[in-house]
Amino acid sequence: MQLSIDLRLQHIMKKELQTTIDEFSAIGATGIIYDVRNGEVMSMVSLPDFDPHNPTGLDPDTLFNRATLGVYEMGSTFKIFNTAMSLDSGKIRVSDTFDTINNIKVGRFTIREYHPFRHNLTVAEVFQESSNLGSVRMAMSLGVQHQKSFLTKLGMTRPTSLELPENGWPLVPNPWREVNTMTISFGHGMSVSPMHTVNAAASIINGGVLHPPTLLKRDPAVEVPGEQVISPKTSAMMRRLFRFVVTDGTAKSANAKGYVVGGKTGTAEKQKGRSYARNSRMSSFLGAFPMHDPRYIVYVLVDEPKGTKKTYGFATGGWVAAPAVGRIVKQIGPLLGVQPVDEASPDVINATYINTAGQTTPPAPPPPPAQPKGSTVASVPPAGNKPR
Repeated sequence: MQLSIDLRLQHIMKKELQTTIDEFSAIGATGIIYDVRNGEVMSMVSLPDFDPHNPTGLDPDTLFNRATLGVYEMGSTFKIFNTAMSLDSGKIRVSDTFDTINNIKVGRFTIREYHPFRHNLTVAEVFQESSNLGSVRMAMSLGVQHQKSFLTKLGMTRPTSLELPENGWPLVPNPWREVNTMTISFGHGMSVSPMHTVNAAASIINGGVLHPPTLLKRDPAVEVPGEQVISPKTSAMMRRLFRFVVTDGTAKSANAKGYVVGGKTGTAEKQKGRSYARNSRMSSFLGAFPMHDPRYIVYVLVDEPKGTKKTYGFATGGWVAAPAVGRIVKQIGPLLGVQPVDEASPDVINATYINTAGQTTPPAPPPPPAQPKGSTVASVPPAGNKPR
């Protein structure tokens, strides 16, 4: 039996997670490296952990696997699935505009933006800027049953099939009402494990095929099991949106030059009792590379990070988890045989470009500067002047 886990990647992931925990005074973290083409889990770390040679008398927190057993409200990384659902429905285009100015009141609660917008946003901008209001209105235009069916198809309503006894059950609303559809669209009101999130996100960017996750090395001669959950066309558009978040959105700090990183940030306030704790959050980034031909997902989730002077007091996914993913990609890319590319090359740009209007045709490069006009006749020194 051969595991899919790569000890080199495991070492890098653990080192960078611990660095992030220390920097942001977090209580824990988890990370996953995942092959989007076949579902192999290449690294899976949950911190704090323990020495398996001396597993007695430990803090229970060290025995808890945050990657598979822990289920959390994922925050804005869930907008990956809300956007894919909307585009794959055929009813919503990436250039369509939604109201992101007027707050939405639900009973005594109000849904608003983390940073208010002064204009309505296209679907591309909703994803780029991580708009809550835009996400809600996209989901509501499709309805409760459509969302429930889509997330069920992605495996979000049952434990994953990973070969471990510690697979958490998602916390799903029952009954699934309109208000649940609203909050789930931006990652609240439904809790899943990081492994659920990574497994489903892989299908969103790999051409639309959901492969069961595995800790066992797959036989390359055997066809990988999988189910088509979205169209290849939708998947290609989502790859552009992933890249857009890193080049022009909330995750610029995840960029690793030459590796064409894309992804989605997430920040969710933790529920404690019957309310949310404003200064207690889960900050995450789901990154993937290279976005013109996706091969790997690198996911980092940090439990209760605290803002620092360097991050201006912020502890959101873009400040905490995205830089860690960028560092990991730079280290594992060479080990996985991913050759750095020129990110400005026509092949990469044509496969990943999108703008705020939802246009996917890159602008023509500017013409070369005109050469200054000058005389083509050699100058002749006046008579009597001798060259020195």
